[in-house]
Amino acid sequence: MSASMKKILTELEQLEISPFYADRIANDAQCVIGEGDVNADVLFIGEAPGKKEAETGLPFCGASGKILDKLLADIGLDRSTVYVTNVVKDRPPKNRDPKPEEIELYAPFLDRQIDIIAPNVIATLGRFSMEYIMKRYGLEEKLGTITETRGNTFVTEINGKSVTILPLFHPAVAVYNRTRYGELLTDFEKLKEYVETT
Repeated sequence: MSASMKKILTELEQLEISPFYADRIANDAQCVIGEGDVNADVLFIGEAPGKKEAETGLPFCGASGKILDKLLADIGLDRSTVYVTNVVKDRPPKNRDPKPEEIELYAPFLDRQIDIIAPNVIATLGRFSMEYIMKRYGLEEKLGTITETRGNTFVTEINGKSVTILPLFHPAVAVYNRTRYGELLTDFEKLKEYVETT
């Protein structure tokens, strides 16, 4: 982990104003800052860690993570070459959806991660990260439901660099319904053109 990411993690671990702080300490759980290459072309952003993630401190390491790994393998991307994180860095109780004020609290940490990584493409996983990223980077008027918006690409500028936003369904959709894996894979295929090959 880079020094700049370690600094963010330390701040997150000490974020006593978080509504999840007491639960994390009581349950000996971990913050989940993210994992992968800090110079990645592709940045994946989910919504929040689940139980397995909070236990290990690693993002997407449960059932959804297995789907994500398979999708990456099927398009020829190694997970170690991308960066994977969430908007919210602590697990909401019982894996409930994050509340707007919780997203607002954690979003500045995500913004700093985006600045560090400077990806070519941000692939949002699910509606919460899609809504945050599109609103944050001036694409609010193009925002529809996740079903309407997923698989479409949107170009914005972050710190003077052209960045593509690609909203995707959360891999969990294929955990609950394996027949939807093909939809996910079709959208994931679009990532290949944004990866710089050497």
